Amino acid sequence: MRLTSYTDYTLRTLMYLAMHPEQLVTIQDIVSLHDISKNHLTKVVHQLGLSGLIETVRGRNGGIRLGKPADQIVIGDVIRMAESDFDMAECFQTDSNSQCAYARACHLKGVLHQATQAYLAVLDKVTLADITGANGANHAAAQPVTISLDLLTKKTAS
Repeated sequence: MRLTSYTDYTLRTLMYLAMHPEQLVTIQDIVSLHDISKNHLTKVVHQLGLSGLIETVRGRNGGIRLGKPADQIVIGDVIRMAESDFDMAECFQTDSNSQCAYARACHLKGVLHQATQAYLAVLDKVTLADITGANGANHAAAQPVTISLDLLTKKTAS
């Protein structure tokens, strides 16, 4: 699975803001640090503002800051907001699925759907504070996540 550059910019913006909670940050600050397109980042910031994840302050001394504490921003929610879809294969698209000769008997779509849900479940357990150390996040409390592959071992064992 690969995140789009839009989602990458979204995460970078939120991380930067979480690491600079005491100041208003400009888009140019983030652009300069990451050497990314100002036009693309402006679109990201606009969407983040509409979603309420950030606050925007207009004017000469304006800028952006987090709209809520970093420990209340769940990374899974951010990814869902930023990504346009999670179609891992053509068979997820109902309008073009008829082209696949295996569509009626294939179980790959179900396995890929489960994998996507597991991916998002991991991200749902992580906040912006967890990945940046913002708001006194306790990294010692972080636990590794174990994903069961019982479905795959049952299929291969039989």
